[in-house]
Order: sequence, then structure tokens, then C-alpha cells
Amino acid sequence: MKSFSQLREAKMPPGRHVSMKRILGVPVMVHYKMGKYITYVDGEELDAYRSQREAEKAGLEFVKQYKKR
Repeated sequence: MKSFSQLREAKMPPGRHVSMKRILGVPVMVHYKMGKYITYVDGEELDAYRSQREAEKAGLEFVKQYKKR
């Protein structure tokens, strides 16, 4: 039987996959859908941006804030 985390990882977000990075052990993906670049952090949608660079930068900032102790 598959666990919840395995089911969650198996689902790829809609849109064209643009980039995938691991920042401090957290996966950050950027997908292009309907004229917007959408950032996903750990499989959850963060926000939509106009450019790929903005989307990657926002994901990096979010992970830095999230992992800060």
C-alpha cells in the first residue's frame, strides 16, 4: 500500500515544466501555464509571476525564510 507522501510526490502540477531545483533540501519547481510562471515549493503552489527569474527568486526567498531558525 502506498503512503500519503508517495501519492503526493507522484502528482506533477499542470503546465509545462520549466525548472527544478533543490534549495536547502526542499524541492522548488517552476511551471509555465497560460502566460504565467507558477512556483511550487515542496509540491504546493506558492504564486504566479510574469517571468521565470521572478518565480525562481521568490521560491529561493521563501525557502530561506521557511528554513530559518
